[in-house]
Amino acid sequence: MMIETGLTNTENLNKEDKYISVIKSAKSLVEGEKNLIANLSNIASLLYNAFEYYSWTGFYIYEPETNQLVLGPFQGKVACTRINIGKGVCGTAASERKTIVVDNVNDFPGHIFCDPDSKSEIVVPIMTGQKLFGVLDIDSSSYSSFDMTDKNNLEELLKEISFIFV
Repeated sequence: MMIETGLTNTENLNKEDKYISVIKSAKSLVEGEKNLIANLSNIASLLYNAFEYYSWTGFYIYEPETNQLVLGPFQGKVACTRINIGKGVCGTAASERKTIVVDNVNDFPGHIFCDPDSKSEIVVPIMTGQKLFGVLDIDSSSYSSFDMTDKNNLEELLKEISFIFV
């Protein structure tokens, strides 16, 4: 069975237009599907396959009982299973409730090295109202891969599909 995501060949698109296509596809993928794991899995795969500079894409879900982020659906190499709030890029983004872009992970104090090939990273917190749901974590094996275009569009993506996090 072929799944229609609406994602066209994005090879020749600039970054902004590629994000526009990806956001449209993401909305189409989650429309009508209520299973969180299925939705997060498809979004992780969609992002991972759309952007050649992404080396790892995935979700960490907040577990209030332990005050940790727990690994959710992802694409890429094996990852850290649990991250304490306030630790590493993911834990810091979750604690501060703001997107963090890191040009060189070696320069980030307390960076957690799950993948030694990771050179830069962007982490976007996922909020449901005032409550932390988790984070979207994306790594690249190149330095300085992420910019304001990535930040703004990934935040927009999460806003557009926010209904799946309820």
